This record gives sequence, structure tokens and C-alpha cells, in this order.
Amino acid sequence: MQRSNRGFDFTAAMRSLSEDMVTRLSVLRHIDLSRVAISLCQARQRSSSGFYASLTPLRFEAGAGEQTMRGRRYRVERLHAENGREVLYILSFYLPRFQDTTLEEKLSTVLHELWHIGPNFDGDLRRHAGRCFAHGSSQREYDAKMDRLAQRWLSLDPPGHLYEFLEHRYEELVAEHGEIVGTHWPAPKLVPL
Repeated sequence: MQRSNRGFDFTAAMRSLSEDMVTRLSVLRHIDLSRVAISLCQARQRSSSGFYASLTPLRFEAGAGEQTMRGRRYRVERLHAENGREVLYILSFYLPRFQDTTLEEKLSTVLHELWHIGPNFDGDLRRHAGRCFAHGSSQREYDAKMDRLAQRWLSLDPPGHLYEFLEHRYEELVAEHGEIVGTHWPAPKLVPL
């Protein structure tokens, strides 16, 4: 985990935003954000194509700590937050790509990733029936649901200071704050047993 103390702390701002979303939206109240690492990642390309954000589960299906793959047993590397608690998920945002979308797209993206956190909060993803377990049978329906959830959150009148930074593009934030900083969590490794 690497952290800087200068400029605009993007991961702290995303944590405050996520905490409010989890508090206001009952469908997300199973999430314990003290066990979710929020990571700032550099997008390799400046283009609008590619990931804006991702959620990395740190357990296997149904929260299993170990899994056999190709005849060998593995576990996911254990990570711990500054508070000493074991982290079960890494929520990553890819800049500048994420920041260069609209406010509505950003809010939907945050909720899209939070929704992936399984209702058992066991380190596994929320699993939908069928082959496309992450998003269900229709990515379009999943995205529309996240758009509605973002509108629902906004209708609950959250404080504007929690999301005003999302109204700016990446270069605008840099111009205002000098630089964008935050915590970066490297991808966890699979550890052979």
C-alpha cells in the first residue's frame, strides 16, 4: 500500500462517498467499508475505452479461503487495512479514465462496483444465476438498475460536498489541487499451499 499526503486525496473522497451510499441505500447496508480497500490506479491509456473501476474479491466462491485449480490448492494473499482488519475486497478506480466521464456515469460506476459485493459480505462477489454470474443475463439491465440506484441515492439529498469533485474532469481537479493522490493497493497474489 502506497500513500501520499499532498494534493487532492481521491481515495479518501471516494471512501466518504461510498460510506454515504452504503448508509443511505438499504440494499448496500451489508457492506462494511472498513474491510474494503479503496485503490487509485493509473489507467494505461487516456482513451475512454477500458475499465473505469473494478472490484476484486479476496475470497473464492461462497467466501471459501482456498480453492483447487489445475490440481493445486491456492489461497488469495491476505491484505490488512491500516486499522489492522483483514480486507475482503479492493475497490479500484482508474484515473484519468473514471474522472473523465459524466457525474451520472461516475455515480452509476461506484454503485455498479459496490453492488458486486455479495450480500453475505464474505469476500465473494454477488452471484447471479446462469453463465454470466457477475452481471446476470443482461449487462444493459444491470447498468440500467445501477443508473436507477444512483438516481435513488441523489433523491435522498446527500451533502453536495461528498460528490462535487465528481462534477470535474481529471485535468480540472489537477488544476484546482495541483495533483491527485491516494492509496494504491497492488493486485493480490494467489498463494500456492
